[in-house]
Amino acid sequence: MQSYYYLLLDIFSFLIPFLYSFEKKRMHFIQHWKAYFTSIMTVGIFFILWDSYFAYQNVWAFNDQYLVGFRILKLPVEEWLFFLLIPYASIFIHYSLKYFFPNIELSAKVTKWITYVLFAVGLLLTVFNYDKMYTFVCIGLFTLLMLGQIIFEWKYAQRFYLSFIIIFIPFYFVNSALTGSYSDLPVVSYDDTQNLGIRMGTIPVEDSFYCFALLYSITLLFEYLKTKKLFKSTDEN
Repeated sequence: MQSYYYLLLDIFSFLIPFLYSFEKKRMHFIQHWKAYFTSIMTVGIFFILWDSYFAYQNVWAFNDQYLVGFRILKLPVEEWLFFLLIPYASIFIHYSLKYFFPNIELSAKVTKWITYVLFAVGLLLTVFNYDKMYTFVCIGLFTLLMLGQIIFEWKYAQRFYLSFIIIFIPFYFVNSALTGSYSDLPVVSYDDTQNLGIRMGTIPVEDSFYCFALLYSITLLFEYLKTKKLFKSTDEN
């Protein structure tokens, strides 16, 4: 049973949001499946390749004790599933909050100032930690995303900044499970010479930047695709 630890974590994180996606009286979120899964898989390809490269560079490693044992590009199959199932569940939370609390969002002015602060913090951490691969790449990508937010002023940040606070709660517990909070050994171990060495519990602080970059990128692509004719919701077709 221990060898199914990561697999079951993936499945149970995804299962309830997925089942609620079919609920027709309210959100009926599954109507957007074409745009949603296309967004997740498109962005996920980039993160999977990044993940695989870091595995080859030993920036992180996976403990076979908690895996079913099948790997592709040095990544366990559970890690591949992670980039499909966890984003689905996480972004479902964002759109649930948007549906049930439509009037809760930041003003454009507050959003802009938060973005400036996040960009400045990200830029400083990136520049002064260029010798730490995980910190440099992870926070560097986050910083580029914030630069894009400054330039294009995507309106979705007004909700997403708030949603991310809620999303991070289950993400924290899932990631804690992977980094050793609830097991004898971590499923994923990190080379701390390649990161800041700052942990939130057992989670490297870079993981929060990684999570934000992954989920906000998917959200931006999803919002773009669902306006296109090819990706119109099934309820509209």
